[in-house]
Amino acid sequence: MNTHTKFKTPGGEEMVVLPSADYDRLVEAAERATDIAAADEIMHRIATGEDEIVPSELVDAILGGQNKVKAWRLYRRMTLEQLGNAAGLSKSYLSQIENGRREGTIDKMKLIAKALKLTLDDLV
Repeated sequence: MNTHTKFKTPGGEEMVVLPSADYDRLVEAAERATDIAAADEIMHRIATGEDEIVPSELVDAILGGQNKVKAWRLYRRMTLEQLGNAAGLSKSYLSQIENGRREGTIDKMKLIAKALKLTLDDLV
């Protein structure tokens, strides 16, 4: 870094004057450190299973109009029967939700979300 000047204000606060390029480098380094800490937190959440990486194929299916329950069930490689057993719901009830013939109640959607290892927000 280049030269800098330290001084005290009349109120006793210590101040530093430094070249703009040095200031810009400090700001960039601080932003980089913040980004690294955020990335480390995300990697920790993924490693502990608290979060997961969602593949673009799943996102594309949902954005393309596929029912979220069906998209997530297929992504988890579950049959309707397996999901029904895990959620305590019938295959026909799940099929109706997946095909848009029925909207699941909040309580039922919570059961489905839990069985798919998701939050309710992921499905609604």
